[in-house]
Amino acid sequence: MQSLFDDISSGVRAMAPSRFPYSRFLFALAIGLVGAVIFVYLNMPLPWMLGSLTTTTIAALGGTRIAAPSVVRTPMILIVGVMVGATFTPDILQRFTEWWPTIVGLALLGIASGLTCFIYLRAFTDFNFSTSYFSAMPGGLIEMLTLADEHGGDVRTVALFHSVRILVIVFSLPLIVRAIEGVGMGATGAVGFSIVDLQFVDFAWIAATAVVGVVVGHLLRMPASYLLGPLLISAAIHAAGLSEFKLPVEVLNVAQLVIGTSVGCRFAGVASATIFRLFRLAVGMTIVLLIVTALFALAASNFSEFGFVPIFLAYSPGGLAEMSLVAVALHIEVAFVASHHIVRLFVVMGGAPLAFALVKRFR
Repeated sequence: MQSLFDDISSGVRAMAPSRFPYSRFLFALAIGLVGAVIFVYLNMPLPWMLGSLTTTTIAALGGTRIAAPSVVRTPMILIVGVMVGATFTPDILQRFTEWWPTIVGLALLGIASGLTCFIYLRAFTDFNFSTSYFSAMPGGLIEMLTLADEHGGDVRTVALFHSVRILVIVFSLPLIVRAIEGVGMGATGAVGFSIVDLQFVDFAWIAATAVVGVVVGHLLRMPASYLLGPLLISAAIHAAGLSEFKLPVEVLNVAQLVIGTSVGCRFAGVASATIFRLFRLAVGMTIVLLIVTALFALAASNFSEFGFVPIFLAYSPGGLAEMSLVAVALHIEVAFVASHHIVRLFVVMGGAPLAFALVKRFR
């Protein structure tokens, strides 16, 4: 519990006017809001996240002084965790055992994609071993940055490659899926009603789920505890049939706006020559990663009740929060997608350090 209190006090201190760049953050939100409105008008997929991501990325690459410190992303991730957990209906636990073929395929994909991307980086860059290795891992941004720093990697390069991976995947997947399936994309299922229709009992359930989830996530020392803790508690509540609460659409739209803006702001403050060179390499790596993912999804679709598109989304190495939002918008069973991304997260978190230690000893 002490670590939780430390996190909360650290977050409160980070919001102090002397430490938090309020003007740059509000400017970034305004730029993101413009992008969201444009994407809504153009009927683009996931407009609140992809629109804000697009305009803030362009602004950051253009040298605009914008910022979105990680402290503002945490409560938004918490909201997404509660939302994703709300998609776990009582029959999900019974069906989970039927997903083992795709989960096995996901574990094999983690090995294949990490190895492929590592070979790509060693062939086309002059990065040292640690930088190449932790840039190639298909997930776990914060954990990979920590490990890269501990083992002599270039933290900024690793951060940039993971940011570009998420940027390209989050932006391209909805467009690819819409082209394949021809489906519309609106957030429904775990959301859908207005905040003015929220009942007090539902608000109490949401608040309690969020608080208990954060505590449980810290007590269990979960990776991405602010996401997985609330997701676990929300899923347990809905799977047990204790409540059927949903989140208002306005809340999810705000969460998407802040998440999209924060991803775009990651590119602020980097020299243009450096960022464009690394950006090209990162985009190339991500394309390779998507090709490998598509091949595994195609193979796994032969052993699953789900077709290529749901498995491709479940296997895609974007962020858990971002991919869950895409699944909601696509009306694909979010529990299926989220479960696979949780497994991928634990595979990467547990396997990457172990594999690195073994390779380092062999070398």
